[in-house]
Amino acid sequence: MAAADARRLERGDLDVIGTAEALERGIDRLLDGTGPIAIDTERASGFRYSDRAYLVQLFRRGAGTLLIDPVPLGSLRALAEAIRDEEWILHAATQDLPCMREIDLVPLRLFDTELAARLLGKPRVGLGSVVQELLGVELAKAHSADDWSTRPLPAEWLAYAALDVELLVDVRDRLAEQLVAAGKDGWAREEFEALVDFRPRPPEPERWRRLSKLSTLRSPRQLAVARELWLARDAYARETDTAPGRIVPDRALTGAAAAMPRTKAQLAGLKEFTGKQSRSQLDRWWQAIERGRATEDLPRRSGPSRDGIPHPRTWANKRPEADARFKLARPAVAARAEELGLPTDNLLTPAHLRQLCWEPLGTDAESISRQLATLGARQWQISIAAPVIETAFGEAL
Repeated sequence: MAAADARRLERGDLDVIGTAEALERGIDRLLDGTGPIAIDTERASGFRYSDRAYLVQLFRRGAGTLLIDPVPLGSLRALAEAIRDEEWILHAATQDLPCMREIDLVPLRLFDTELAARLLGKPRVGLGSVVQELLGVELAKAHSADDWSTRPLPAEWLAYAALDVELLVDVRDRLAEQLVAAGKDGWAREEFEALVDFRPRPPEPERWRRLSKLSTLRSPRQLAVARELWLARDAYARETDTAPGRIVPDRALTGAAAAMPRTKAQLAGLKEFTGKQSRSQLDRWWQAIERGRATEDLPRRSGPSRDGIPHPRTWANKRPEADARFKLARPAVAARAEELGLPTDNLLTPAHLRQLCWEPLGTDAESISRQLATLGARQWQISIAAPVIETAFGEAL
């Protein structure tokens, strides 16, 4: 355990807010503080099907730390409204914003310390690495993968969770200074403004294709069985709010699809199908296999792309002119990003570049800029990337 965690345990100030009355008092404390407010959440993704927040941590100078259990409260709208005009600090905001939105905790203005570190070109942008570099403090990550749906939450876990937000304000200040010095503060403002409206991408149309070792299945019938097993597991996981992998691991599903057992006894005898849930829900899995064996809806070897664009490796045959554009534009954008000390993906979303190359609405900088804006690129990205892409498209002619 880190020394800072130990001090929190010694002080004993790890009370968790779980009632409306306690939340009201906590809000009053926050309003007595000054400056931006650091926020973090803890989920139980490896244990639960849902990605809901099981703990919300907040810190503000002059107010201290609040630890909130959102489960009995349901909504934190009152908290959000009380601090809505303040800057909220998060690290990797896209991970926290969806579960925060579920409990009505929605910012109007934010600062993402992970994204700031990316814009600054830092080689490691995890919270522990950034805190170590900027503050010289080592964060213990011993409880990051624990089951935060546990009740009551152990004091050691709470101390770990509190430290994450207690250092975040200092991290924000150091990063803000570095952004200004690098001339990237305007870029960051645009990124943070866009993040306020962040929504996760809709699920892929055939999520079952993410099964590990699916590529080992050769026939459409095996794929159909794998699909039905995945759908059965997903439905049961949703019903029981259990992470799918804790019910039956992927290797058991793909192993069963590869073996294509002809009886329930053969399924039970598979070495991959030896887990507790594999046995207790054997009828469920066998019914899925039977559906896969009987269906006439046989899947193709490769599934549909999310945006309707084929994988670039097929472009040379399907659309050679798009392939030529892509092979010149992608390295050109990457080179410009390197010059600016940026990850390529932060200069331009890869899907945006693929869309441009596959079906451009024009090859001049103005047309490229309009198309990028329609796709959702920020103005700072457009101003840098559009001229680079225009040049690459010209060379591809």
